[in-house]
Amino acid sequence: MYLNKALIVGNLTRDPELRALPSGMQVAALSVATNRIWKDKNGAKQEASDFHNVVVFGRQAETSAQYLKKGQQVMVEGRIQTRSWDDKTSGEKKYRTEIVADRVQFGAKSGVTGGSSVAGEEGPAKNSPASKAAAVDTIDYPSEDINPEDIPF
Repeated sequence: MYLNKALIVGNLTRDPELRALPSGMQVAALSVATNRIWKDKNGAKQEASDFHNVVVFGRQAETSAQYLKKGQQVMVEGRIQTRSWDDKTSGEKKYRTEIVADRVQFGAKSGVTGGSSVAGEEGPAKNSPASKAAAVDTIDYPSEDINPEDIPF
């Protein structure tokens, strides 16, 4: 059995670029940054960012280019592919590894924070249609401090 599956969740580093193939099919190019944070052997906090090139085809490319903006969170599911071509100026062979997206899911826009209402809050604002819509769209996750030493692996 063979499996080529990529799943990344990160932030867009630039606005999507929409182009059309000679066949007329739409293609969107995205750049997604993912961050990692860990502690080294000395206990110092380390951070690293990885940048991923993503290609989206068809109607999903049009939708992605229309609604996604730089800084917005996005989840991409697809396959990893490396393509090569001969550079016209230098004549050398060039390579590019990218994720060909099967599915793109939009996340929160940058600078948007989900507000939550406090239990027991009263007043006309709580019953307004806007606050009801905001309450449906937000999820309150419990804040838990996870100690990495408690993880068994």
